[in-house]
Amino acid sequence: MRNVQLRLVPARLAASLVPARPAPPPPASPGEVLAEAEALRVFLGGRPVLDGVDVRVRAGEVLALVGPNGAGKSTLLGALAADVPAAEGVVRVHGRPVSAWSAPELALRRAVLPQSASLSFPFPVEEVVRMGRAPWAGGDEAAEDDAVVADAMSRTEVTGFAGRPFSALSGGERARVALARVLAQRAPLLLLDEPTAALDLRHQELVLRLCRERARAGDAVVVVLHDLALAAAYADRVAVLRAGRVAADGPPAEVFAEELLSEVYDQPVEVLPHPRTGALLVLPRREP
Repeated sequence: MRNVQLRLVPARLAASLVPARPAPPPPASPGEVLAEAEALRVFLGGRPVLDGVDVRVRAGEVLALVGPNGAGKSTLLGALAADVPAAEGVVRVHGRPVSAWSAPELALRRAVLPQSASLSFPFPVEEVVRMGRAPWAGGDEAAEDDAVVADAMSRTEVTGFAGRPFSALSGGERARVALARVLAQRAPLLLLDEPTAALDLRHQELVLRLCRERARAGDAVVVVLHDLALAAAYADRVAVLRAGRVAADGPPAEVFAEELLSEVYDQPVEVLPHPRTGALLVLPRREP
């Protein structure tokens, strides 16, 4: 049997061998590009899902990704989150290719809300929200965990069932808890995939108001939406996707044109001013 020699490492040297906790990003300037895709192509199952997509996400704005089913909205969001690999082109977060960031570094820079949230264990709601604070563990910011978690739960109106198991919640309640986790992460780039899909009217409005609040506070928010009226009301900019390409990109007042939307959705659409406020209304054209 070979002799094995154990060497004791001095505590100071041992501490130096522990990977340093990554530093959070500095505050972004208004209009700064926090994420971008250039000439992005993505294949899933051997099929092109995104084909030559260019998009930029800026601090201080809500960018809505809209388009019919299968247009590539969720895939584009996943690529911006570094969860979906690019076959061609490049995706950057905070000015660097996503491949250049480690997972802990990315977790301090972007927070992701998937379409559905599920957990294998019956964690209490408060613990699920607290998972959003994991990127800050070990730093001075961890002292703020309790306050940040409480604030995120209050804003998403889930404080009332903080102690209930996540698995016992309705679909809409789970969606709001998942959003609270994302808010608790306090990343400057929020990537939200259909956050209003399971919500009632009141909470759809709540979620989009929160998106706008985060953007006004200096964050960049990308949100996948099917409701064009919500996109028109809350987004600063809209990217309309069709068959894996960007058909239009700009402010809702410029992008939401009847001819374009009717063609993209293969459904007659009318765009009207609200009779009281003048705000943009986007409706399917229905025969009397």
